[in-house]
Amino acid sequence: MSTNFRQYFYRALRTVLGKHPYESGTPGVWTELCRRQSEYWIGAQWSAKGRPRVLVATSLGGYDNGTMVESALAVALTLRGAQVDILMCDEFLPACQFMKNAKVPPKKLINGEAKWRICQSCFRFGISRFKPLGLPLYRYRELVKPAQMQLAKKIAHDIPADQIGWYTYDGLSVGEHALAGALRYYARGDLRGLPEGEMVLRSYLQASLLSVFAIEELLHRNKYDIACFHHGIYVPQGLIGEVCRKEGVRVVNWNPAYRKNTFIFSHGDTYHHTMISEKASVWENLNWTPEMEKVTLDYLKSRWTGSEDWIKFHDNPRFDFDGIARDLGLDCSKPITGMLTSVMWDAQLHYRSNAFPSMLEWTLQTIEYFKKRPDLQLVVRVHPAEISGMIPSQQPIMAEIQRSFPTLPSNIVLIPPESRISTYAVMEKCDSVIIYNTKTGIEISSMGIPVIVAGEAWIRNKGFSIDASSVSQYFQLLDMLPLKSKLDQRQLERARKYAFHFFFRRMIPLPFIREMIRYAYALEISNIKQLLPGHYTGLDLICNGILKGTPFIYPAEDSDSRGRNV
Repeated sequence: MSTNFRQYFYRALRTVLGKHPYESGTPGVWTELCRRQSEYWIGAQWSAKGRPRVLVATSLGGYDNGTMVESALAVALTLRGAQVDILMCDEFLPACQFMKNAKVPPKKLINGEAKWRICQSCFRFGISRFKPLGLPLYRYRELVKPAQMQLAKKIAHDIPADQIGWYTYDGLSVGEHALAGALRYYARGDLRGLPEGEMVLRSYLQASLLSVFAIEELLHRNKYDIACFHHGIYVPQGLIGEVCRKEGVRVVNWNPAYRKNTFIFSHGDTYHHTMISEKASVWENLNWTPEMEKVTLDYLKSRWTGSEDWIKFHDNPRFDFDGIARDLGLDCSKPITGMLTSVMWDAQLHYRSNAFPSMLEWTLQTIEYFKKRPDLQLVVRVHPAEISGMIPSQQPIMAEIQRSFPTLPSNIVLIPPESRISTYAVMEKCDSVIIYNTKTGIEISSMGIPVIVAGEAWIRNKGFSIDASSVSQYFQLLDMLPLKSKLDQRQLERARKYAFHFFFRRMIPLPFIREMIRYAYALEISNIKQLLPGHYTGLDLICNGILKGTPFIYPAEDSDSRGRNV
């Protein structure tokens, strides 16, 4: 479904139903199940009184995927003896992750006019999904004092704009998440040249501070052992994590994964951070078998078309490299270096390992370098998600490149995001590939192609990538091109082990949660007892991780577990 058609479809459905586009179906699942099994479900809640106490801090009720997964987790955790509370934003925050420039123009966001358009339906939908469960539900508005509301407003107004991204409040990285939220709102990598950009950023800073005050008050009222919630970045989730970690509450974050019906969970922080810091010992000593290698390579090949994924960007990619090379004007007798960009607004967090201050800076300096290397060809593949992702980018990297380089030499070729040309078909023919932070580095390395890393990519420091930690080191690595060699056998095995670990062990299957339409889930259970221990291996593993702190690693190396529903 195209982005424009999807938006039209949602608007039309809302007009007909008068509510959230999915409200007529999936929220009613819990209403029916809890009514039909009321005695059993109420008994389970009474039995769960006491420890451990879990806060499911969903907050954004209109985030359909979040409420679906977290309502199921709330039930599953209750059935395992946990006392579960829910946290929801009740039309309180002036800005949040759910707001987008395409839905709420900057002036309406700044003036607080978003409530009638976004906040009301968001809160109603969240309540409609969680209320049937009968679990304690806390609201942001009831947790923040009037004096704190004034303080948040004053700080957000007074702090110099250029300091907001680095601003901390009581030791909390409030500004970082505010900036990430504002960039997501605009779908841009920076706020330069935006008339209302500064005021939008200040709105997100105010919302960040209000989020801090709300979660601090809730933790003061109740003693929680664990807080579980989606994303772990942006506003308000990033702030929830900051406060919980400071107060000694164990944090679990999650996100939808690539493979169909799978999710990635992480301890302590968003997976954007924890996948970088994860110890190699959790995967490098796998007893690597031909069967595991085949499973890995078969899946990686499927990613060329996205047939096994619920996140993909092209329905009919083009693979004929000879024709592609001819159309792009590539000289196949000369070395080709691939360059893979990412979406500039996505997960703009602070990382110490970045060689460059931003992906844009990396892109422009890399192109400038290759202008002086006519002996090499550079193929820049712009990420397709810039136009086909859930939030199309409002700062296309192509436009930034063309602004800085109106004319490019013949040895530098750009593949635009809308192109059907397969990234994999081109990168497969490259001498080497350079990346900033794209996860595609995992797949390229598994092909045996050397990958140079300039940003916070997860393959960094895994023993099969070429890592740059400074600008000077990066260009020293480029001076070594062409490399004229593939990864050696040891490196290749490590790359494929890591791919197996990431795509099969870190991505945990929940087969009872299925995609209804793109970016919207449906719950496929007919009985609450299906969420008891012993029915779904992935759900048991996730609940044990939440309650006991065990690793979120699915035992995919056990062939009996792969693809199993129980």
